[in-house]
Amino acid sequence: MGSRVVVIGGDAAGMTVASALRRRLGDEDEVIVLERGEWTSYSACGIPYWIAGEVGSADDLVARTPAEHRANGIDLRTGTDVVAIDPKARTVSLADGDDVRYDRLVIATGAEPVRPGLPGIDGQGIHGVQSLDDGQQVINALAAKPSKVVVVGSGYIGLEIAEACVTRGFDTTVIERAATPLPIVEPSLGEKIAEAMRGRGIRLLAGTGVTGFDLDPDGRVAAVTTDGDTMDADLVILGLGVSARSSLASDAGLPVGAKGGIVVDEHQRVVGFDDIWAAGDCVVTRDRVTGDMIHLPLGTHANKQGMVAGDSIAADLLGVEPRLSFPGVVQTAITKFCSLEISRTGLGEDQARDAGFDPVVVSIETTNFAGYMPDPGTMTVIVVADRVSRRLLGAQIVGAEDAALRIDVAATALAAGMTIDDVVMLDLAYAPPFSSVWSPIQVAARAAVKALAN
Repeated sequence: MGSRVVVIGGDAAGMTVASALRRRLGDEDEVIVLERGEWTSYSACGIPYWIAGEVGSADDLVARTPAEHRANGIDLRTGTDVVAIDPKARTVSLADGDDVRYDRLVIATGAEPVRPGLPGIDGQGIHGVQSLDDGQQVINALAAKPSKVVVVGSGYIGLEIAEACVTRGFDTTVIERAATPLPIVEPSLGEKIAEAMRGRGIRLLAGTGVTGFDLDPDGRVAAVTTDGDTMDADLVILGLGVSARSSLASDAGLPVGAKGGIVVDEHQRVVGFDDIWAAGDCVVTRDRVTGDMIHLPLGTHANKQGMVAGDSIAADLLGVEPRLSFPGVVQTAITKFCSLEISRTGLGEDQARDAGFDPVVVSIETTNFAGYMPDPGTMTVIVVADRVSRRLLGAQIVGAEDAALRIDVAATALAAGMTIDDVVMLDLAYAPPFSSVWSPIQVAARAAVKALAN
């Protein structure tokens, strides 16, 4: 008799686990995926571009349909809502009253938009954006031609949604509690982003907190109240980040950490539970720079964690050692906003100081490639290093076309634990159409070396 693996969640992490298991296990073993929605294996990162009209339809964001997964031997059950897990009985309970038995369980329930407990937050016309269904709701709302769109929060999703709305021709305001937009980057870079927002016709209210939402007699949002004003709004989009969708796990007694993320080991096995794994946006993972356990929901991590979990479960069932482990993250992220490319990795100055480092921070302006080539473009690069160990701690880039992906050099250096001296001596590709003799990250690293010499 074969084994039964049940996966809760059918997006990036869940379907990666299921596919990996189907390839390695025998026909007698069951791989069942329980997905509460109707979509599987889609790119949530592409939703803002769908809203903007740059992507034609939701179908274009789907990497693999439910029918394709079923054709590969996965028992995929869409429209199936799991309401409870019983680790002792090894069962999951469904909303329709049925129970499903498992031998091994994977929790890949993802994340959900943060909805603060403010007056009026549950009114009609106030949306978070995390799933394709969320994206469709925003598209439907825009089709009703709202006169005033307000985006609350200016993280990555807030910026991308704001640009999508103004691209569609809507009057758009962004409200941000911090002094500058995208507060995960240094304030000097945030000022460049603010300038780009104003140039694009997006109104920015920085240093402003939202205190509630006024609703009309029909329960629809009519205005946003802040700590200094009230502004009309007939569509509000929340860009306040996400938290782990982990109530199933916590209710079942599984350990949770930062932002509710499920605590797992390097093989994605839930700590303290030999027969349960978790992967994707619902888990915490190790920050490779600080060693702390953090919640960092990104599709790149979800796919890798799903692959690791699939390998670990297959090894467990086959009685062999796992081949893979997930080493953690260095917090690398990238986006394009208006005319700017923006990327970051590792720690900023305040994060580094909070983590116990003695940071030195340098900022340089340079060109994307040799200055004598046509239209070289410019970028600002910030590097953070530890004054004591000389270890690279982080980097950030804001610039023109072809700037942002330079961050991958710094991300690789962080993963390897390199010093700024190591970064300066890296053997990187050079030709005038692609780079200057010293790559932008190396120019910043050299500046950090000089700063440490003073």
